[in-house]
Amino acid sequence: MVAKVLYRIHLATLIRAGEPDLKRVNLRIDRARAVAADQEASGLPELDFSFRVLVLGKTGVGKSSTINSIFDETKVTTDAFQPATDRVQEILGTVNGVKVSFIDTPGLLPSSANSVRHNRKILHSVKRFIRKHPPDMVLYFERLDLINMGYSDFPVLKLITQIFGSAIWFNTILVMTHSSSVLPEGPNGYSVSYGSYVSQCTDLVQHHIHQAVSDSKLENPVLLVENHPHCRTDSSGEKILPNGQVWRSQFFLLCICTKVLGDVNISLEFRDRIELGPSSSTRLPSLPHLLSSFLRHHIVSPSGAENEIDEIALSDLEEEDEYDKLPPIRILTKSQFQKLTESQKKDYLDELDYRETLHMKKQLKEEVCKRRENKLSQGDESTVDDNLDNQDEPPESVQLPDMAIPSTFDSDCPVHRYRCLVTGDQWFARPVLDPHGWDHDVGFDGINLETSAKVSKNVFASVTGQMSKDKQEFTIQSECAAAFVDPRGPTYSVGLDVQSSGKELIYTVHSTTKMRNLKSNITECGVSVTSFGNRYYVGAKLEDSISVGRRLKFLANAGRMGGHGQVAYGGSLEATLRGSDYPVRNDKISLAMTVLSLNKETVLGGNIQSDFRLTRGTKMSVNANLNTRSMGQVCLKTSSSDHVEIVLIAVITFFRALLRRKAADDLNKEALGTEYS
Repeated sequence: MVAKVLYRIHLATLIRAGEPDLKRVNLRIDRARAVAADQEASGLPELDFSFRVLVLGKTGVGKSSTINSIFDETKVTTDAFQPATDRVQEILGTVNGVKVSFIDTPGLLPSSANSVRHNRKILHSVKRFIRKHPPDMVLYFERLDLINMGYSDFPVLKLITQIFGSAIWFNTILVMTHSSSVLPEGPNGYSVSYGSYVSQCTDLVQHHIHQAVSDSKLENPVLLVENHPHCRTDSSGEKILPNGQVWRSQFFLLCICTKVLGDVNISLEFRDRIELGPSSSTRLPSLPHLLSSFLRHHIVSPSGAENEIDEIALSDLEEEDEYDKLPPIRILTKSQFQKLTESQKKDYLDELDYRETLHMKKQLKEEVCKRRENKLSQGDESTVDDNLDNQDEPPESVQLPDMAIPSTFDSDCPVHRYRCLVTGDQWFARPVLDPHGWDHDVGFDGINLETSAKVSKNVFASVTGQMSKDKQEFTIQSECAAAFVDPRGPTYSVGLDVQSSGKELIYTVHSTTKMRNLKSNITECGVSVTSFGNRYYVGAKLEDSISVGRRLKFLANAGRMGGHGQVAYGGSLEATLRGSDYPVRNDKISLAMTVLSLNKETVLGGNIQSDFRLTRGTKMSVNANLNTRSMGQVCLKTSSSDHVEIVLIAVITFFRALLRRKAADDLNKEALGTEYS
């Protein structure tokens, strides 16, 4: 344990100094051990060492008794039949020249519906106390003899995490009292070994801590304690555990090592050091994440003037319209279709699909042609006045059917029914469906709003947002954008994004300028300012895209994001090949390479994405990525209007979940068998 602490201290110092050679690290750690041994042998140096310990645990687990055992005197009153500690108090003392301070707390009640309020009140009183007297470490107590396979104190651990933050567990030592109790019998009728039983119990408690913190890599040191007066002792009077360990010496070793590591983190001013107690700052966002999001973000003009599909469709207007030259086709009824052979059915469906594609292209060309004529007519005010009477009337409004509402929400009066919220003709409002509602089978706990409007001749604005509210959390995500389309070509846009992150809000203001240098070349530059708490992050990017023909497109971008003394750089290069039916169908395959750099560390990544149609009614999307850290993922998505495919997907998913569960159960049984053997 001491060697590990010395190694971590020395390694942290070398990291701080930028030492890259690990062989030199190993040589210097050996020298550090030798120096420490010489100073210990000579009695130097004399240190004025002290530490403060916070004690937490359920009532009756032996917190006060352990404090008395450490001081070897009665510092706190104990009672075997009722809780003896009724308030938060600090207990001071000196053991072997080391000043020790314990923050003794009232015991928490076991998990139940009636104990949550009581435990919350106790933990808040502890939180107020440690604001003035911050501890160096935490001791969390459990009774070793009362832990079994049915142990479940996750609600208590989760409540501690919610009030103090997850950082409290990174400086916590698990204390198992009653460690000399009689061991239970194993499956074969004999007592299990002491080591395997302790490992099984501590792993169970550690598993619940992992769930409370959502971090499976956390490992808390374990201290075994026995306070019974008839516990076996050595020649010096120190209590000995069944494994031969003197637990008081182990307690001081763990506490001193934890204290030293905490002091080193503070002296080196590590940005990610763990601060116990109330958090002084909210968790900061990752600069590479902010940069990659900024590079992917694009503000689309609400007018559609810069829509690339329009430009592609305009280039095809000179071609002959194939759809009008097609001969008429007879649409078969269902009974007539069933009489066809398999090859005839395939040819018939292919012909319908081909005609549908041509019809969609024709509609798109007509829409683009009409839009271009309107754009040209806006340049002359007289032409605009002449065409006012000839403009098509807005399409007639079509009333949507009522939403399917569960019987719980039904009412005889239609006014009281939950309906889609409509505040005006320009707003499109939809409820957010939560299939796992709190009170009912189906709940609507949010609203989604969208609108776009033409502010003036060349200025357009759009607002989209979603708000959700449940019994504990309120979340909001919104994007507001305004664009000015210069008739000479460039498009200038500005936007404001608001997103909730826990109890904080992240504000991002970004502005972009898009210019078309050539018919097939678009250049875009942008800046952004992100505000999170009292910190600000400033970013800039430059992007250029080139289209080769109608189907091939190349895109390259680069940018930086800086703030809080750090700067991240990144960029990407992407090639996209679209399907032959683009833009009416969005089949495509794209290859991309990304690079991100932060603090002299560079990460390269590759990504491949493909969207295609498997059959007439089935679409699939494949996305895979991998980086130089050997991290990546593969994502498959499918949507189908064919019932057979949907059923097959559901069956495969169901059996896959069963196989995973069976494998996990077999692994647990094998682990338990190994422990007892």
